[in-house]
Amino acid sequence: MTAAERFAQARPRLLRLAYSELGDVGEAEDVVQDAWLRLERADADAIENLDGWLTTVVARLALDRLQSARARRETYVGPWLPEPLVSEDPADRVTLDESVSYALLTVLEQLSPAERTAFVLHDVFDVPFGDVAAVVGRTPEAVRQLASRARRHVKREGPRFAASDDEHDRAVRAFAQAVADGDLEGLVSVLDPGVVWTSDGGGRVHAVRRPLSGAARVGRAWAALGRRLAQEPIEITLNGRLGLVLASGDGHRSALSFVVDDGRITRIDAIRNPDKLRRV
Repeated sequence: MTAAERFAQARPRLLRLAYSELGDVGEAEDVVQDAWLRLERADADAIENLDGWLTTVVARLALDRLQSARARRETYVGPWLPEPLVSEDPADRVTLDESVSYALLTVLEQLSPAERTAFVLHDVFDVPFGDVAAVVGRTPEAVRQLASRARRHVKREGPRFAASDDEHDRAVRAFAQAVADGDLEGLVSVLDPGVVWTSDGGGRVHAVRRPLSGAARVGRAWAALGRRLAQEPIEITLNGRLGLVLASGDGHRSALSFVVDDGRITRIDAIRNPDKLRRV
């Protein structure tokens, strides 16, 4: 098998790795393309473990981009949310695994670049700590500590119990129906008392600048928004889970991701920045 064929075989995994680190599909594609260019300039036959070599190169390139992206995101208008992987094909549920779940990506955004890289490489992609150390430029013991801190944060910020697909879908569809009907009581009943709604417009379109929390407050806001929709919510697959696309009266769309815990929605992430919806 040629180096090009082996690279093509590894490409989906490399894209998931870069996307998990960056939360940006375009940036992930650029990183993987840069890795291919580096492989073309290298002596592929002399690389003993090509998969390991490609993983290290992609992880390093993604870490470099993540460190520079952090500075840009500090001046971002409103909350910054990851770019979603959106599909209208339900079969994508079996091809998109937890390594790119949207709920996990939003939690990883709160970590330092080194913590995020250590967690993604070791806990998600099973890369040994010694190899992770070479990527982040720390000792294996330091990398263990980075991954441990990240793991505790993910456990603390994530849902208590992972909802089954059926449980998730029931809650999302109940939310969609209540929004379409302007049913405040129905909205409040499907929202967790501590629900948080975050909206990312990037300064390009109107969006709530700060997260809203609380079932009553979020429910009232969505009941009002439902009256201004151009059509009923459309179901999509978003990072392997049921999500929604909304078309509002201002001509812009929103892609909605949900976290469901114990039958109720605990988190709503609304991506409205048009740059992040080009693949929808």
